[in-house]
Amino acid sequence: MARYDVRLPQWAMGMNEGTVLQWYKEVGDAVAKEEPLAEIETAKATGDLESPEAGTVVEIVAAVGEEVPVGDVMCVLEI
Repeated sequence: MARYDVRLPQWAMGMNEGTVLQWYKEVGDAVAKEEPLAEIETAKATGDLESPEAGTVVEIVAAVGEEVPVGDVMCVLEI
């Protein structure tokens, strides 16, 4: 098993950060590739952060309500 850092992607030009509105998964939960992990609010829209890999959530780094810069780690999966 390997650890995989899930980072906040840049969904649009000019997007610099996003705010975590809620997590759909908790530590220990299995997740499929492209399954929504969290709801993220940006300056212009709200969208779902999808899992880039299938695995198990082993750590949630960004707390609900936290503003996270693009490229920062949101959570860690074991794949």
